[in-house]
Amino acid sequence: MSTVRLSNPHAEPVEELDVKKTTCYMCACRCGIRVHLRNGEVRYIDGNPDHPLNQGVICAKGASGIMKQQSPARLTQPLIRRPGTERGAGEFDEISWEEVFTLLAERLKKLRETDPKKFALFTGRDQMQALTGMFAKQFGTPNYAAHGGFCSVNMAAGMIYTIGGSFWEFGGPDLERSKLFIMIGTAEDHHSNPMKVALSKFKRNGGRFVSINPVRTGYSAIADEWVPIKPGTDGALLLALCHEIIAKGLYDREFLARYTNAGQLVMQNPDADDFGLFAMDPEGDPVNPDYPHNKYWWDRLTDKLVPTHTPGADPRLRGCYALPDGTPVKPAFQLLLDRLKSYTPEWAEGICGVPADTIRRLAHEMGVTARDQKIHLPISWTDSWGVEHDHVTGNPVSFHAMRGLAAHSNGFHTIRALAILMSLLGTIDRPGGFRHKAPFPRAIPPIAKPPRGPHAVKPNSPLDGMPLGFPADPADLCVDDDGRPVRIDKGFSWEYPLSAHGLMHNVITNAWRGDPYPIDTLLIFMANMAWNSTMNTSEVRQMLNDKGEDGEYRIPFIVVCDAFQSEMTGFADLILPDTTYLERHDVMSILDRPISEFDGPVDSVRIPVVEPKGQCKPFQEVLIELGSRLGLPAFVRPDGSRKFRDYPDFIVNYETEPGSGIGFLAGWRGVDGQKAIRGEPNPKQWEMYAKNNCVFHYVLPASYQYMRNWNKGYMEWAQRVRMRRDADPILIHLYSDVMQRFRLAAQGRRPGRRPPPELRERVEKYFDPLPFYYPPLESQSTDTTRYPLNAVTQRPMAMYHSWDSQNAWLRQIHAHNYLHVNPATARAAGIGDGDWMWAESPWGKVRCMCRYSEAVEAGTVWTWNAIGKASNAWNLGPMANEARKGFLLNHLISEELPMQGSSRRMSNSDPVTGQAAWYDVRVRIYRAGDDEPKESWPQFEPMKTLPGVTKKRPGVLTYFVGNWKKRS
Repeated sequence: MSTVRLSNPHAEPVEELDVKKTTCYMCACRCGIRVHLRNGEVRYIDGNPDHPLNQGVICAKGASGIMKQQSPARLTQPLIRRPGTERGAGEFDEISWEEVFTLLAERLKKLRETDPKKFALFTGRDQMQALTGMFAKQFGTPNYAAHGGFCSVNMAAGMIYTIGGSFWEFGGPDLERSKLFIMIGTAEDHHSNPMKVALSKFKRNGGRFVSINPVRTGYSAIADEWVPIKPGTDGALLLALCHEIIAKGLYDREFLARYTNAGQLVMQNPDADDFGLFAMDPEGDPVNPDYPHNKYWWDRLTDKLVPTHTPGADPRLRGCYALPDGTPVKPAFQLLLDRLKSYTPEWAEGICGVPADTIRRLAHEMGVTARDQKIHLPISWTDSWGVEHDHVTGNPVSFHAMRGLAAHSNGFHTIRALAILMSLLGTIDRPGGFRHKAPFPRAIPPIAKPPRGPHAVKPNSPLDGMPLGFPADPADLCVDDDGRPVRIDKGFSWEYPLSAHGLMHNVITNAWRGDPYPIDTLLIFMANMAWNSTMNTSEVRQMLNDKGEDGEYRIPFIVVCDAFQSEMTGFADLILPDTTYLERHDVMSILDRPISEFDGPVDSVRIPVVEPKGQCKPFQEVLIELGSRLGLPAFVRPDGSRKFRDYPDFIVNYETEPGSGIGFLAGWRGVDGQKAIRGEPNPKQWEMYAKNNCVFHYVLPASYQYMRNWNKGYMEWAQRVRMRRDADPILIHLYSDVMQRFRLAAQGRRPGRRPPPELRERVEKYFDPLPFYYPPLESQSTDTTRYPLNAVTQRPMAMYHSWDSQNAWLRQIHAHNYLHVNPATARAAGIGDGDWMWAESPWGKVRCMCRYSEAVEAGTVWTWNAIGKASNAWNLGPMANEARKGFLLNHLISEELPMQGSSRRMSNSDPVTGQAAWYDVRVRIYRAGDDEPKESWPQFEPMKTLPGVTKKRPGVLTYFVGNWKKRS
């Protein structure tokens, strides 16, 4: 804490403000901020110039944090649904925290003693999934997931299963050295402040910026070229770009040969059970039994079969060869060539709407920039095969992509295609291209595995396996002996095998239906599942209230933890008031979702700057308390006594295993705080973070900062500090034998687990070892003549989901939302700018206001997400613009689709990962009648203001007026 004097010519005496530094949480960027206080009250918030992430830059969300504290929607005390009242009626009574813990401990104890999977814990966009996941594992339930399944698990899985890392927290574009930057499917708030800073420098340094997106807003507004594309067709474009780059010889052959599996030989006997798997050298050293390296190249210098990475050898990337036993084999690169042969620019133009000439020009620009503008840094390093290099080379073409690519049912293969395009250009972990951030790169796939079946779920026992993980083989799936799902969301089953983040969007529907089984208690943290965090919102709200034939709720007990009165709190049986980010301790852990930089690991903390409001309690403290009362092994000593006093004590003293020296925080470890990454618990760790801007930044030696997939020094360091279990190289998977193993199981060629009969064709089709294009599943089952338009949403830069659209200052920017329509498209439907209109899908319709925009592709309509509110939600009042003019596109989306050729319904998700297909919905638009109400539809009964929530709804000037009176 420090003191700052502000001079004010109109007031005496000069004010003295206390300044406290912490980490913001308005969105996933987690920027450093300074909070200025007078008499314990927040006066204003600005960016911390000494924070490595945002370097003092702050956005509207961060600067408006003061009004989050002043929000009229703040929950201030625990509440329980009044006996005899209906769920959703808003009738609640106050309850003490002791009563809360007693009630929950008794209920959860019974479940843990009998059937732990009857308890489900699902969390929204929180920043402590390492803790919530650990709690679920310790409890013994497989039914845990975070927001990733309805956010961008396709991005994470598609890239991690290809290059060992991903965009967002785990990697990104090196714009400091890049010459050409292509942004695809990225909304204007993705990576917000750091991206703004990097883009401004990139543009000033003469870099060229190309945006490929159906909508031109935010970052795209400053792009040198905007390439509008039809939503859900990005995969076609990316495959055509790969086709052109190879056809023109603009790929980095040296990079592919040495650092990818391009030269490794794949078995090609279509009648054999090992068809499509890599040929293995039985005499070779596997190096790592879990990720064998004993594969073959065909050496072009000796024209012979040799073990992969034989010194002096250089693999052929094309052709067809034969093993000594006569088995035909092809290099993986040849198989990629075969796949790309038909994916021409002309083919892609007819799908994505981007002219073939534009595709050719972009491919040529990417390839020539990568080839002719190489970067050479005088940094010596040694690769994993012992070869010493006296410099690091970079191909300065970089990309960034997010949910626009991910939130489609074809997103996994689209993102695989993007990762392969980046690899063809030789940009992975090199200057000016894509660079990893610790703790990535990981093995492909990472070693963490989910529970492998019902035997992993036992009463009074921790879960055998991680709640979330990365399957490498059918044996890793969480299914029973008949191949049926063990998880309530059906994650890690044959329906969605690689669902690394779970399927949060299907939890309520599955629990309501009792498919695959009913649950007892659902704990939802920081997720508005009755509104913008769910697909098919109107029906899901009914499911939350629905009862069975016995008169009991189909989901017996719902606990909601949130800081605000959201639409979801009305459906709770028990409400736990959470704190805001200014009121609690928290960590941005390397075990979780770190804020690492390209040059090394970074983590950070939040330290409270104000006292919690009312009886608010951090959810972290709730978990520590419950874990202790339930006697979960990680939270108690062998004699059953409590191990941790509170959450800060837990963070300091928790170790992944006794004596490991690894905890949630990597900085200032050891008894004297002199160790980093690994070290004994330090009782003054929080104090040391507070003295250092709440951030720990470990800078790797320059020789460890690049080529980390194959960097011997980095890998050995990562193994020493246990950031990796192994130190072997991580080859890029142009060809995925992981995918092929699942396909072979579906074909009945492998011993062990096989999909149920009704899913075999599905698994065989979508588990292709090479990316391919197929239309989104919803488009395949929709009459696109009747519903010709794509509809998408995105978060505005000034708001983050529904949490900020109740902020009095930010409401002045986005008080309600419009449906943005290309003028030609709107006029063809007889809709004027500002008219009331209908948007209708096969699943529902909404009435909203039209806004003309030339910055939207003609076949697409779009709106901001979560601006529209249910009446009186967030304590905004029943006549608030958000409720009467704002609308929610989720009413047009379905969480389930008919399974092709069957009456059985499947999740509206990617069949590989279970990613929610938010952006696949098709709509038609038409003008609302002149006699219709000038308000949005559907409307709902106004929510009741909960006990403890203020009755007064302050206006935008309330804060200023109140403080002016205090000064007067």
